[in-house]
Amino acid sequence: MINILNKSDSVIIVVHEIYGINKHMEHVCQRLSENHFDIICPNLLGQEAPYDYSQEEAAYRHFVGNIGFMNASEKIKNVILDCKDKYKKVYLLGFSIGATIAWLCSEEECLDGMVGYYGSRIRNYTDINPKCPTMLFFPETEPSFNVDDLISCLDEKKIEIRKFNGQHGFSDPYSPKYDVKSAQQSFRFMVDFYLKLKYE
Repeated sequence: MINILNKSDSVIIVVHEIYGINKHMEHVCQRLSENHFDIICPNLLGQEAPYDYSQEEAAYRHFVGNIGFMNASEKIKNVILDCKDKYKKVYLLGFSIGATIAWLCSEEECLDGMVGYYGSRIRNYTDINPKCPTMLFFPETEPSFNVDDLISCLDEKKIEIRKFNGQHGFSDPYSPKYDVKSAQQSFRFMVDFYLKLKYE
């Protein structure tokens, strides 16, 4: 678990990918904390060491077999409830499966905003209607589904959706799929989104 406390009245709960709390998640948490948010990144894996990117299949099997979207979203909802009395604003940020988990939590009344990076499994939960301001980032293409079809399916909801050059993983400087321009643009959009909500 990562806890970075800046004595802020706003907290961002970061939901990691299938790999766990790796260098990418540490990097994201550190950079976000520089914008004067408290940061919490719970460890959903049930093990200390994260998976390496070369272990993608094993990491996915572990998530599906031992954790699952519903169980993970319940854990994150408990973190949200724990934060709501301690903070003026509570936000969520998820990456990949973490974005889908964040999406599943977006109907919680006490949530003040949510951002999701390439939550490809959101396509299985399009009946969700976020109750908080929501921003989703997708790459141009995904190997397992049509990004534009999902975006048009989500269009009727009052959420902001942005599509970036690159592939799933474009924001991760430790991934071969890293796209520096898309990573910088999306990070800026995300921080501006949270700061706008913070000072509303």
